[in-house]
Amino acid sequence: MSVIIGQGYDAGTPMRGVSRAGCEDVGMGEVTDYIAGLEEPARSLLERYRARAVRVVPEADEGTSYGMAALRYRGRPLISVIVAKQGYAVYPFSPAVVESVLAEIDGFESTKGGIKFTDQHCLPDKAFEALVARRRDEIDAALAKPRRRS
Repeated sequence: MSVIIGQGYDAGTPMRGVSRAGCEDVGMGEVTDYIAGLEEPARSLLERYRARAVRVVPEADEGTSYGMAALRYRGRPLISVIVAKQGYAVYPFSPAVVESVLAEIDGFESTKGGIKFTDQHCLPDKAFEALVARRRDEIDAALAKPRRRS
């Protein structure tokens, strides 16, 4: 599979492996397909994070969200880890979750929706697992609320 440059969730963040336009139509964008199209060390690193996320949330399935390969839970985006221009970025699709984990770690750049890291300065496993677990809990809480009828 050739590597394709596309745009990620953060408009200025290129990612490899997923074409922004039509990725769902051609079967691209699934997490394992995205990872398989990467070169080392990105392939091994993203596979490690994928496996960790599935251990935390075994019910997670593969899909796309905001044009990125992402794990989904109960029909909602759970987590995406992508190759970015200068390293990697992890997106739990929740500014509140990002903020809560950033309060516990030092030395990482972030955006409102994600945390950036590199091969030399990887996101600690404990922090990654917290992102996944807190996003899962956020999804469960949102889906447990009774819907308001108009």
